[in-house]
Amino acid sequence: MLNDVLTAILDVVEGVSPWLRTLIASVAIMLETSVLVGLIVPGDTIVIVAATGVTTVLEGIVLGLFVVAGAWAGETIGYMVGRWAGPWLRRSRVGRWLGERNWVRAENYLQRRGGIAIFLSRFLPVLHSIVPLTVGMSGYPYRKFVAWTLPACALWATIYISIAAGAAETYRDLSGSAHWAGYVFIGIILAGLLVIFGGKKLLGWIEHRHMKD
Repeated sequence: MLNDVLTAILDVVEGVSPWLRTLIASVAIMLETSVLVGLIVPGDTIVIVAATGVTTVLEGIVLGLFVVAGAWAGETIGYMVGRWAGPWLRRSRVGRWLGERNWVRAENYLQRRGGIAIFLSRFLPVLHSIVPLTVGMSGYPYRKFVAWTLPACALWATIYISIAAGAAETYRDLSGSAHWAGYVFIGIILAGLLVIFGGKKLLGWIEHRHMKD
């Protein structure tokens, strides 16, 4: 029964044009990484779903490149908004809703860790949306910002796409002969997400001392 449901779902995803899947994922991650939209839009979930439709290495590479491009575009938007309207945004209703404490944490983190903060913030909840704004407000050079954020985006995309595409490929290989293939798929996805969640928690714990007042 589980195999039938998963097969139907994966067939639907695979049936969508690879270019359309890639476009949706890249736009979603652009929104997820820009101007606090990342607090609402589940870009990582959309990337995972899109990656389950990957059937060749080339498809995976193209999806990864577009997701990285979308993340770069989103972070660039955040940087530019921070440079042009950061103080206003911070004082706005949205900025107050986000909380002054988070703005201060982002500022402290950037001042104390510099480029490393830009790289690691991609993997830290809330900060991944605020840090690009904070970097823009600080006057930090855009070239240096990109030099730190692009590798982080590439690593992020590689992790998520590899987990989802690997789980889907394993399921397709097993589904014809193993009734428990669906549980393997779910296990791989859950294990991957658990490692990601745990890694983020550990990273946040390690880096917390650099954000405190």
